[in-house]
Amino acid sequence: MIKITLPDGHYYDEMLTAQGEQRQHYNAWWQWFRNTDQFSIRQKKAQAELLFHRIGITFNVYGEDEGTERLIPFDSVPRIIPAGEWQRIDRGIRQRVKALNAFLYDIYHEQNILRAGLIPAEQVLANEQYQLAMQGLDLHRDIYSHISGVDLVRDGDGTYYVLEDNLRTPSGVSYMLEDRKMMMRLFPELFAAQRIAPIDHYPNLLLDTLKSASPLDNPTAVLLTPGRFNSAYFEHAFLAQQMGVELVEGQDL
Repeated sequence: MIKITLPDGHYYDEMLTAQGEQRQHYNAWWQWFRNTDQFSIRQKKAQAELLFHRIGITFNVYGEDEGTERLIPFDSVPRIIPAGEWQRIDRGIRQRVKALNAFLYDIYHEQNILRAGLIPAEQVLANEQYQLAMQGLDLHRDIYSHISGVDLVRDGDGTYYVLEDNLRTPSGVSYMLEDRKMMMRLFPELFAAQRIAPIDHYPNLLLDTLKSASPLDNPTAVLLTPGRFNSAYFEHAFLAQQMGVELVEGQDL
């Protein structure tokens, strides 16, 4: 998620109100921040970047002169989302993914949305990603997008909007998992004092999702990667290891 600045310069501040006061869900963090030596925080941030570099938690950047690899961003100031706010986001994203799958099913079957004129047919049928071979093909459980990356932004009034949906190759979750692990390692007192929802079960959920895509009772799942020079290779290797599945390239198959 990113911050959107409106034309008049107004944006939504995650931590402070318009009056400059801390939002309630940031009070505990702010007290910790004020009572913690600032040199220590900067030192731990540098330690995190060093550890990321040693472990190889990087992503590749193509076409830039300064180098091909960059460390993942790490910020010691967390984005805190209260449970009630997150539950609303969760419901909205679930609804959105269900609608996206219904849309994909429709354009490869009856095409009611096109016949009704809600979407110009040429925007779908002439799109280079539209696969004619998929017309009329029934998928297991009618699921076309098993994993969706929904990018959210905040408007100036704090309202969440969807910036884009990544359905073909959603990526980036491994960096979130590693950032959380690093925060727990460097600032354990923050987690001891707060009720923070866990995320370390994500690889198990991902594996269950991959296996559910097959009609077989106990299918074999692998993670296909273009190779070590791909921009997301760290993520491929990390998720394969976390799920306990083979990391394979095309020649392996």
